[in-house]
Amino acid sequence: MANPDFEDLVETFEFLDDWEDRYRHVIDMGRAMDPLENALRVPATKVDGCASQVWLVPQVKNGIFTFRGASDAMIVNGLIAVLRALYDNQPVAEIGKIDAPAELGRLGLNDHLSAQRSNGLRAMVERIRQTAAAA
Repeated sequence: MANPDFEDLVETFEFLDDWEDRYRHVIDMGRAMDPLENALRVPATKVDGCASQVWLVPQVKNGIFTFRGASDAMIVNGLIAVLRALYDNQPVAEIGKIDAPAELGRLGLNDHLSAQRSNGLRAMVERIRQTAAAA
């Protein structure tokens, strides 16, 4: 079961008529995120496999998974925001149970991202799942 924030995003995507509007919405979501401090943009937080620079900083507190992130690409910042809607504030034990490809498929992302962006998105999901599994 997806997080309520993600369900809201699915509803928003259903309301938006075309992919250009959805694309703009994803970019706006990325712009709305709090910036990630430069001190956290280090090799340990960098996600390999992304065409652009991506950093994810996960945290587990009291069994709840949260993360922050940033990218040097506007659309990727938006994709980080989408992943936050999917994963943020979930019990850490539930992270591995979320079927990210199916959930993201509800947004139509599979059909509208380049192969490089899709690979980067998969790399971010994998980092999130690995971090949660190790917690």
